[in-house]
Amino acid sequence: MKLSSFLHFAGFGIKTVLFRRRKPILGTVIITDKCNLKCKHCSVNNITAIIHPYEQIRGEMQQLYDMGVRILFFCGGETFLWRDGAHTLKDLVIEAKEMGFLIVNVVTNGTFPIDLPEADLILLSLDGDRERHNVIRGDTYDTIMENIRNATSDNICFYMAINQINKDAIRHVACAARDIKNVKAVSFNFHTPYPDTRDLALSKEEKAKCCEVISQLMKEGAPVFNLKSAFPYLINNTFPTPCHQCVVMENGKLSTCGRCIDVPGLCKECGYFFVAEYTLLFRGKPKIIFEMLRTYLKYI
Repeated sequence: MKLSSFLHFAGFGIKTVLFRRRKPILGTVIITDKCNLKCKHCSVNNITAIIHPYEQIRGEMQQLYDMGVRILFFCGGETFLWRDGAHTLKDLVIEAKEMGFLIVNVVTNGTFPIDLPEADLILLSLDGDRERHNVIRGDTYDTIMENIRNATSDNICFYMAINQINKDAIRHVACAARDIKNVKAVSFNFHTPYPDTRDLALSKEEKAKCCEVISQLMKEGAPVFNLKSAFPYLINNTFPTPCHQCVVMENGKLSTCGRCIDVPGLCKECGYFFVAEYTLLFRGKPKIIFEMLRTYLKYI
């Protein structure tokens, strides 16, 4: 991370903690909900299957920037499906950097060739070993691994949503992140139980067991892009929600924290590790602050 970016984020954090500000720093633009997969745990794919036009996306990026957002995510659907005329996902990432965003990340299912060195991180969904991943996402594991091997940069971070199907495959994904070329780290989440996927949710006891496994992997030196000090809050769902420092823009609609906020009661069952980490950070929790500094400077 550049020193100028670090100083900007440090200043934002200090002001937010001291003055209890609710200004956002992290924003996500949903560039399409169209997806080539139909994953068992996903409730937000192909609802409209619309690929939003370039000018609209450009305007939404500018709106987020003007609000103070400096960490930008492009999300779907499947982001690599996005195209508008001559404009591609690569163009959006480059323009976001030129606009002044300090960190620009992309979320993908990894089933398309990965040529995006301009992104700071490519968060690529891997949901277990071959067997369990394919149960969740269809027969895609081998394609994803081939695309990772052929990627043009080493900016990939695995993104695993832990659920009833893959809860015993945490070690496999963490070791893959450690051993596979072009992969920097792995970031975990717990499954957030939208009404149609509630059967995949973990119990409190299962979450605790998963956090024990992740903690042990951290001790062993696995590249885990999460904060251990947030685990007790995640297990018990005692972190404050929503996260006012995070916003999502989808087709002109601005939501605080994420799309989950529109589903009654779902915030209280949030499984997103980064939401816990950010809300606790901006509440001034010392352990979170120090661990986040160490982790972010290592992987970004």
